[in-house]
Amino acid sequence: MDIYNRKSRWKIYLGIAGAIIVAISMAYTTYLSNKLAEEERHKAALYVMAQERLNNLDEIAAIINDSCPQPDLTLHLNILQANNTIPVIAVNDRGRVDFSVNTRDTSQAYLMQEVARMEADGFEPIQSTAHRIYYKESTLLRQLRYFPFVQFVLIAAFVGFGYMGFSSARRAEQNRVWVGMAKETAHQLGTPISAIVAWIEHLKLIRESDEEVQEVVGELRNDVSRLELIADRFSKIGSAPKLEPINIYEELDDCRAYMQRRASRKVEFRFPAPDEPPKTVHINSHLFDWVVENLLRNALDAMDGKGFIEAEIYDDQDFVYVDITDSGKGIPEGKFKTVFRPGYTTKKRGWGLGLSLAKRIVEEYHNGKIFVKRSEEGVGTTFTIQLPKKD
Repeated sequence: MDIYNRKSRWKIYLGIAGAIIVAISMAYTTYLSNKLAEEERHKAALYVMAQERLNNLDEIAAIINDSCPQPDLTLHLNILQANNTIPVIAVNDRGRVDFSVNTRDTSQAYLMQEVARMEADGFEPIQSTAHRIYYKESTLLRQLRYFPFVQFVLIAAFVGFGYMGFSSARRAEQNRVWVGMAKETAHQLGTPISAIVAWIEHLKLIRESDEEVQEVVGELRNDVSRLELIADRFSKIGSAPKLEPINIYEELDDCRAYMQRRASRKVEFRFPAPDEPPKTVHINSHLFDWVVENLLRNALDAMDGKGFIEAEIYDDQDFVYVDITDSGKGIPEGKFKTVFRPGYTTKKRGWGLGLSLAKRIVEEYHNGKIFVKRSEEGVGTTFTIQLPKKD
């Protein structure tokens, strides 16, 4: 399993764990909300009962009558004073509001409107001795019900900002690693290349008359030139390369010629002729050739030695497009973006760096784009390179 499959699985696991945490939080908050709602319903009933006790005319008359002992109403008063959060409306048998508490307005019209609204919402009032008791949830209970959603938003924001921060730091670290590795590779290649060039010149001098040796020396010189080109490509990673106006037809044909000599004869290359009416793009030829060669090499690996590779060039007002199509194995639809990430590969001995480098070269150094235009497993793949016409 490659690193990106493992990463995708960890994202799924973390998502499931987060969903479980949120579900537990919501369940527990719902449990607490229901308990608090029961308490508030009980408090609303107690409030009305206490108010009814104080409004009882017989008890008031008994208080006035000195012959009767004065009842202790401390508990009732404490109950009334304790409720400063729950809105309560008491409706008598005639359908009128006798009293209310903690409501925004105390007018009869407003209170009856609130009662009608609660009845329309299916609220079941508490029936006391002389009243139907309507009440609303307290502010605390409403806040508690919304708490899981607030918690979810805060956790999502924290995870989101944390992910962006870590991703930014990781990309910056990757960039430093890419640049350092490329510079070190170019440096390491430089020493043996210089030595090989010196030995080639020495061979040319001592065996000038031997045609076979001269042919071998010529091939060695070509290979050394290729190594020098590779070293030059790596040395340009991390620094701004010089872009020059180049005819894309000629440049693409040079890449085709190089790769065709190294491909199976059963692979057909269908590229536009280099003498087509020129289309000029501003590119660094060494780096651009690297991109095309990576695409062609991947196409050859995907075809198992037979098939075709086709190139098409077209443009619009601002961009020139290069489509490279192969008849290989294809790419699964869900992997169109993943193939450009460092480390992703389907090859047993691959490192997954070719397309990542190609993307970096096209997008960071040429202000263009490279993407999978279309692909079908078992049929083939089309990559598109988009390059600006202006520097």
